[in-house]
Amino acid sequence: MNDVHTKPIQARIDWLSMLAARHGDDYRSPEAVMARARYQSQHPTAIAVLKCMDGRINIPVATGTPIGILMPFRNLGGRFNLGWPHLGEVVTQYVMDKVHEGRQVLFLVTYHYSKGDHHRGCAGFGYDQQAAFRHTQEIQQQISTIFGEEHGTVYPLVCGFETDEDALVLHGPDGRTLHLAALENCDPAALKVQLAALLTDMPSTMCDDLLPLVVGNVEHVAAIRAQARTGHRQLDIEHREWMICLGRGFDFLHTPNLALIIGPYSPNLAEPIIKAAGIIEANMAAGRIPDDGFLLLSSVPYDAIGVDRARAELKARFLSEFAQAVIGEAYPLLAPKMISRTAVLDWQGRRLSWL
Repeated sequence: MNDVHTKPIQARIDWLSMLAARHGDDYRSPEAVMARARYQSQHPTAIAVLKCMDGRINIPVATGTPIGILMPFRNLGGRFNLGWPHLGEVVTQYVMDKVHEGRQVLFLVTYHYSKGDHHRGCAGFGYDQQAAFRHTQEIQQQISTIFGEEHGTVYPLVCGFETDEDALVLHGPDGRTLHLAALENCDPAALKVQLAALLTDMPSTMCDDLLPLVVGNVEHVAAIRAQARTGHRQLDIEHREWMICLGRGFDFLHTPNLALIIGPYSPNLAEPIIKAAGIIEANMAAGRIPDDGFLLLSSVPYDAIGVDRARAELKARFLSEFAQAVIGEAYPLLAPKMISRTAVLDWQGRRLSWL
C-alpha cells in the first residue's frame, strides 16, 4: 500500500477494486456481524459523524469502534449546511429512522487540525482552525434548531480531531474542552466522571454510549505515541490524492492522501469538484503522483433491489457525467487524463458493484 501512489493508474484502480472487495468481505463476515449486534445491544445510541473528506480522519479506527457502527457524512472541507435540501432530507430521515427504533442519536460534528504543522490542517478552510471550529458551531446550532434545544433525543457534539496523533477534543456546552491526548488514565470510571462534568446537558444513557469511544481514543493515542517512539509512525504531510470520489459509500477509503471525497449535498456541486480537480492537477505538477491519469469515481448506495437500485444507478451516472463536464470546462488540460468509473453500493452488505 505504501507505494500505491506511484504505480501506473490502472494498477492503482485494480488495487482500489481489491480494497473495496476486502472491505465488503470484512463487513459481511460472521464475526463482524456479531460484533456489531453485540455492540449495539450494549450501546444503543446511534452515532453519526460529520467530517471532512480527508482520509486521515478515520473515527472508527481512532476510537476502536467496530466497523459499521458510526454513520459517516463526508464532504470537502467538512462543509455542511442542513438548509441544503438533499442533506437536510438525508439527515432527517436518518434521525427519524433511529427514533422509530427507540434510539437516541449523537452527532459528532468534527473539524480537524495538526499540532505539528499548520499546513497539515484542513485545506478546505485555508488551514484556519478557528474558521473550521466556527463552522462546526453553526452546524451544531442547526441540528439543535431542527431536533430540539433540550437535546433529549438528538445531541450535536462538536469535536476537534488532531491528525498527528488521531486525538479527539470534546467541546462542552459552556466552552470548556476535554483534550483526550492529555489524558494518561483510560480508566472508564474516571473518564465517565470527566464526561459527565463536561457534557452537563447530555442524557446519561447517551454519555454512557459515548464513553467507549473516549476510552478507545485514549488507548489509540497511546499506541500512536508508542509507534512514534519506535520510529514506526510516519506522517503523511503532502497532498498525494489521485482520486475524486463523488457521492456516498466510500467507507473503504479511510487511507491518508488517497481520495478527495465530495458528498452529493451542496446545491453548488460544481464548486467542490473544481477545488478537488485543482488539487489533483497540483499533485501532478509537483510530481507527488504520476501524471498518467487520475480516477473519477461516482458511487451511490441503495437499500433494496429493484426500484431503489435502479435509481441509484441512474444517480451515479448523472453524478459522473456532471463531474466530467465540470472538470472538462474548468481544467481542459487535465480532463484527458481523467478515467471515469461509476458504481452502486449495496448498503446492507457494503458490496460495491461496478457499472
